[in-house]
Amino acid sequence: MHHYWLRSLFYSLIAAWILSVCVRGIKSAVSDHRINHTNMTDGPRQRSSAAATCGDGAAESGHESGGGGGVALKKEIGLVSACGIIVGNIIGSGIFVSPKGVMENASSVGLALIVWIVTGIITAIGALCYAELGVTIPKSGGDYAYVKDIFGGLAGFLRLWIAVLVIYPTNQAVIALTFSNYVLQPLFPTCFPPESGLRILAAICLLLLTWVNCSSVRWATRVQDVFTAGKLLALALIIIMGIVQICKGEYYWLEPANAFEPFQDYDVGLIALAFLQGSFAYGGWNFLNYVTEELVDPYVNLPRAIFISIPLVTFVYVFANIAYVTAMSPQELLASNAVAVTFGEKLLGVMSWIMPISVALSTFGGVNGSLFTSSRLFFAGAREGHLPSLLAMIHVKRCTPIPALLFTCLSTLLMLCTSDMYTLINYVGFINYLFYGVTVAGQIVLRIKEPNLHRPIRISLAWPVIYLLFWAFLLIFSLYSEPVVCGLGMAIMLTGVPVYFLGVYWDNKPECFNAFVAKMTYLGQKFCVVVYPGETKGEEETGSEQGEELKEARAPLSQDHEQTEKSAADC
Repeated sequence: MHHYWLRSLFYSLIAAWILSVCVRGIKSAVSDHRINHTNMTDGPRQRSSAAATCGDGAAESGHESGGGGGVALKKEIGLVSACGIIVGNIIGSGIFVSPKGVMENASSVGLALIVWIVTGIITAIGALCYAELGVTIPKSGGDYAYVKDIFGGLAGFLRLWIAVLVIYPTNQAVIALTFSNYVLQPLFPTCFPPESGLRILAAICLLLLTWVNCSSVRWATRVQDVFTAGKLLALALIIIMGIVQICKGEYYWLEPANAFEPFQDYDVGLIALAFLQGSFAYGGWNFLNYVTEELVDPYVNLPRAIFISIPLVTFVYVFANIAYVTAMSPQELLASNAVAVTFGEKLLGVMSWIMPISVALSTFGGVNGSLFTSSRLFFAGAREGHLPSLLAMIHVKRCTPIPALLFTCLSTLLMLCTSDMYTLINYVGFINYLFYGVTVAGQIVLRIKEPNLHRPIRISLAWPVIYLLFWAFLLIFSLYSEPVVCGLGMAIMLTGVPVYFLGVYWDNKPECFNAFVAKMTYLGQKFCVVVYPGETKGEEETGSEQGEELKEARAPLSQDHEQTEKSAADC
């Protein structure tokens, strides 16, 4: 007990020190540029003028976005960083820790490998659909932006509501806790790390990465690139060790006669659950669509990044699982709580410490990628009037959405204080998957409603139909197997309906309420030194055909958008 309190005190001191460093860093970033008071007196909704410039590389980003001098999100995400965002968000800790979900339900090694391949192909098809949507509606916000423009404000708000309320805070909290668990485990070789220590270190991880993301888009993408490369190197080591095992003749479970030998009876329901688990393992494939406006040449790099990343992840997942079964039987794999660690202990000997370090690096990069993309989703929602307007503002010099990042960090820290986040993830996982299908269905609807809309990428409608058939199969099975969990997830989502009508749809709010919101927004602007992104001159003054196409593509597609925008102005 004495040692436990000493450790807790030690963690508290570290947390206090890192928190003070992060606060000083944010204050330093904020104090780099002061807002001219006359630019603020016209109200919190005033857009910035050409006098406000964006720090490092502002001229370049302004040129890329069409010229003009307004504050804007900088286009600093190239092809490599785009691939890092997709790969880094898909490959979290799951492939290292618990790839056994697919194996357990598939009932044999051979069928499990088929499930990994098929779900990878289906993910690639879904990503193709998102690629077309991403260049047709070139807005940040991903599926939220597409659903809102195609199906209207309420549908888009419900997608945003469930993401803000549960999905991103809980996912980020769980990944941060996994990181802290693997960092602290060597210090507690004979027992589990204390819960308080895990949560404090997870909070430190979140605060540090929030500071990095607030400071610079370039820093955030470099962190993502480095840690994505690190996790790929670790998985490459696993795959190489598996190839060495095969060369030694250790491929008993890969021979056709043994690969399809079931260790439990095949069951259609379990096989469907294996496909569902495999689909969840590829989660994050759509995250690049959240940052479309920050991509360099999105019409080229968005589809290229998807075409590179999804096959790469599928290859890694399949061959990592092949490597695992060269060193472990299916029973050993299912009994392990950390498959990669067990694999390392069997084959790496004194170098087995590489595996837990790899898991920690992977989860650290996963937290960074999730913070980066989710803050852009909240930024996009606020810009459309579905969240407080302060979240749609960016720093006048660093051009990062600091309010959205702080909001993301705060909601995740609050989730760390709860004990029911794993239960919440189960409830809303179904809803998250539901909106994937709704978005892909929107692609078909958009083809019918706007057949002449400019589409730099135009895929065959057979692809969204194939995706929707697979999606419907898994959705129906989920409803059949877990009706209570799915029903509770729907109930959580529907709590957003009254919020939408009160906060967004209702025009004539009391003047005192509007004044209070305006005052809070003004104070938030002063504290964070942020303004609305300025309209670029290239969009306002250029009469070229490309500029017209861009404006047409960015135009809302839902019939009720004008009414939504009008009501959003008072929210």
